Amino acid sequence: MNNQIKIFYTKDWKDYELLDTGEGEKLEMFGSHKFVRPYEDAVWLKTLAKSEWADIDGKFWSSKVGAKAGWKMERKFTERWEMEYKGIKFLASPTPFRHLSFFPEQAPHWDFIEKTIKEAKRPIKFLNLFGYTGVASLFALRAGADVTHLDASKQSLKLAKENQELNADLQSLPMRVIEDDVIKFLEREEKRGNKYDCVIMDPPKFGRGPKGEIWKLEDNLPKLLTQVRKVLNNKPLFVILTSYATDSSSLSLGYALEEMMKPARNASGTAGAGGGFGGEVEQGELCVLEKSNQRLISLANTAVWSIK
Repeated sequence: MNNQIKIFYTKDWKDYELLDTGEGEKLEMFGSHKFVRPYEDAVWLKTLAKSEWADIDGKFWSSKVGAKAGWKMERKFTERWEMEYKGIKFLASPTPFRHLSFFPEQAPHWDFIEKTIKEAKRPIKFLNLFGYTGVASLFALRAGADVTHLDASKQSLKLAKENQELNADLQSLPMRVIEDDVIKFLEREEKRGNKYDCVIMDPPKFGRGPKGEIWKLEDNLPKLLTQVRKVLNNKPLFVILTSYATDSSSLSLGYALEEMMKPARNASGTAGAGGGFGGEVEQGELCVLEKSNQRLISLANTAVWSIK
């Protein structure tokens, strides 16, 4: 693994802009709607005028600042509205968890997913774990992959299907949407002998499965990666791991992926013959370009294993 940190970002957004950051907050445009959300890493002064920051549709208040946590809307607007990135349509709406139903900083991964699957020129099975509302799955679907999309949230999966329905050319394409605990699903897939060419995962710091299963990133990530390896085809295309946990690092994610893709160890603890996938791991930060200062603002850590 190369220990260099890569910056993942795109200049291709038209429906989204990061307008300004500072003093623990970020000011963003989602389509025609403007919002303020917490961004604790913004330990600098705001650049835009107070009037710009006040002319908003809504603000999410963090419990850390002593206010009542949650959204406070300043203007009435359609609860859900349509967004688009490079021809893929999806719905945006404020959620109780400060998000707006998708993560714009993940657009570089969407580009990579579609390009890599298209260039493979063979049947591809794509697995999206902790898939949320499914934007990444739609790019894999458009590229020609057979998609399995999994999440523990019924509401997220409902929105994933709605997003697919928004795109007329994707409506009839094969996307399995499954509500399940990730580890249990992977164990069953291993027993069934189901294999995948591409896996992406965005595990939360903490979460619960549909039957109350507790997920803790620091406890469960090693087991997750072990199970993912067991459902990979012999010649996989890529594995993407992303984390929004504030105490994670891109290097640690990169080391975890590199270890996962090495040859399996035998009973004596030494590497067994064969079984490694080769390829390379890149790790870095998912960023968006801030309009006010043209700075790259880091919003998540990520690591990507792929066959170069």
